[in-house]
Amino acid sequence: MNEAARKELADVVRRLVLEELARSGLAPAGRLPFVVPVGVSARHLHVTREHMAVLFGPGSELSVHRPISQPGQFAANEQVTLVGPKGSIERVRILGPYRSKTQIELAPSDARRLGITPPVRRSGDLAGTPGITVVGPYGRLELAEGCIIAERHIHMTPDDARAFGVRDGQKVKVRVDGERGGFMDHVMIRVRDDFKLELHIDTDEANGFGIRNGSLLAVIREEEG
Repeated sequence: MNEAARKELADVVRRLVLEELARSGLAPAGRLPFVVPVGVSARHLHVTREHMAVLFGPGSELSVHRPISQPGQFAANEQVTLVGPKGSIERVRILGPYRSKTQIELAPSDARRLGITPPVRRSGDLAGTPGITVVGPYGRLELAEGCIIAERHIHMTPDDARAFGVRDGQKVKVRVDGERGGFMDHVMIRVRDDFKLELHIDTDEANGFGIRNGSLLAVIREEEG
C-alpha cells in the first residue's frame, strides 16, 4: 500500500470512529466529537517564482520530493541555507507550490540559533517581520522581511467546520494527554474547500508535549476569535 492509500484509509477509519462515538452519545447532540490528527511542521520556506530564479537560476522550477498532507502541496527537492546575525541553518527545504510572497517558517529554537526574533503570525502576515539571508546554489536573497513562527492552526473543510460547530478565524484549545500532557491555547481555525483536517504545530511544540505526526488530539470549543 502506498503512502497516499495509507493516508486515505486512515481518514476513513478516523471518520468511522468519530461517527460511532457520536452515535454512542459521547459527542454533543448534532455534532461529532472534535478530534484532529497532528501534523508536525519542521522549519521550511515558501518562495515566489521570481525568488526561485534568483536562488536556483533562470528557468529553474521546483521539483517534487514528496507530497505533504494538504492537497496540492509538496516538499520540494530544492533546499537552501538560512543565514542570520548569529548563525546559519543548512538544508532548509522549500515547500511548493509557489507563493505570492517568500515566507520562512521557523520554530523558536531555530530563530534563536539564527539570532532573530520573529513574531507568531498567521501565514502570509509578514508586515514588520524580520528579514534574513537565503542562499541557494545559484544566488542569494537579502530579504527585508518574511520570517515568522507559524501560529498554531487547524486546517479543515467547510463540512468539517459545520460538523464540529466552529468557524473560520475562531480560536480553540487543544488538549494533550499523556505523561507530558497539557493544553495548547489560541489555536486558530482555518477553513477552506481544499484543506484536509489537520492540526499544524512546530517541532518545538511537538517535542515539548511529547507528540508526533498522526497523534489524535481533542479540541475544546472555548475560545472565540
